[in-house]
Amino acid sequence: MKTAVVALGKIGLPLAVQFADAGHEVVGVDVNPRQVELINQATEPFPGEAQLQEKLSELVPAGKLRATTDYAEAIPGADAVVIVVPLFVDDASWEPDFAWMDAATRSLAEHLSPGTLVSYETTLPVGTLRGRFVPMIEEISGLKESKDFFAVFSPERVLTGRVFEDLRKYPKLIGALSEEGSRRAREFYESALSFEERPDLHQPNGVWDLGSPEASELAKLAETTYRDVNIGLANEFALFAQDNGIDVYKVIEASNSQPYSHIHQPGIAVGGHCIPVYPRLYLSTDPLAQTVRTARTLNASVPAKLVERAANLLGDLQGMKAVVLGASYRAGVKETAFSGVFPVVEALREHGADVAVHDTFYDEDELRGFGWEPYRIGESADLVIVQTNHPEYREISAADMPGVKLIVDGRNITTAAHWAGTPRLVLGDGSASTHQTPDQA
Repeated sequence: MKTAVVALGKIGLPLAVQFADAGHEVVGVDVNPRQVELINQATEPFPGEAQLQEKLSELVPAGKLRATTDYAEAIPGADAVVIVVPLFVDDASWEPDFAWMDAATRSLAEHLSPGTLVSYETTLPVGTLRGRFVPMIEEISGLKESKDFFAVFSPERVLTGRVFEDLRKYPKLIGALSEEGSRRAREFYESALSFEERPDLHQPNGVWDLGSPEASELAKLAETTYRDVNIGLANEFALFAQDNGIDVYKVIEASNSQPYSHIHQPGIAVGGHCIPVYPRLYLSTDPLAQTVRTARTLNASVPAKLVERAANLLGDLQGMKAVVLGASYRAGVKETAFSGVFPVVEALREHGADVAVHDTFYDEDELRGFGWEPYRIGESADLVIVQTNHPEYREISAADMPGVKLIVDGRNITTAAHWAGTPRLVLGDGSASTHQTPDQA
């Protein structure tokens, strides 16, 4: 089977590798020439994806996987085309920006061969495949869906850093526009994926047909929006607990000991390509969804709320040196997509603080590239805010930051004993919070 993968990023490239490893002849197309060059050299273009480099080293020299910038080289004659192009959301309007997706769809449509299965794996608003991309392909290619080509929505459900593991672990959802499209999609993904046994599931792990692209689109949005709403509830509990001398982490542990409670952990920010983005994609087609909108707004407000609480405790941040620990959106990755570091730095600067940023995954030049002053452990600081839960920050102490007047732990990761004698504000832990000024503490 010849398979083309459109966009060879942190999800698309591992998918291309997975298909090639399963015996497909794979051509990947990407608009970034440097990305293409590295892949054709069997070199991992980004760090941190388990097993990716080993598989590239095996598959590329064997001729099972290659990359190109030319759609005319990748698309014609393909049995299946898989699209994993990024979809962006406008920060101000919360509306999806289809520019890259539209461009990719037009390019593949210009070169589409009859009989091809076209699978969109990029998360989309409900109705987008049927209402936007299928008409676009039909108009440009002159081919008719369910007769000359077959479109399916099959959302990626993996996390960067463990893509190959997640491909085995989670059911592969599909939703096509016809029975023949469903049959071809099932046949394609069953040829490319293997699945772990999941006794916790009500049906065997594998390819699950949801019956329509709309159901498949909603399933992906629902599973991620659920997390954002749950975190919003946890953050609401955390802010209340902090103000009332309660440890919310003990409360959550106690609540979740009952099998019908599944409260997530609170945090200073919800980052990454998925959780802060997909609720907005959902809202683009269901603007009256009050719960979703409220949770997204609340989660986005937490960085500024914690900076405001720090300012109240210290009296004034004007001219103070504020250090943000962590640029990545989560522990263990070098990725700043929708990271909380941006609103934290912005809020600190609005209060007049001089801001520096530290992250174990970024060197000083990279931090400066974001417009931040790099911080070195051991330098003086007035205020410290933990933004990322990198394990290294568990061992950071007041002695590492001479002159520190307050630490705000937005991830509940610091060790209390390391900060003895220093006011410490932990999101959600009212028993650890201090309402004293540094002079009174």
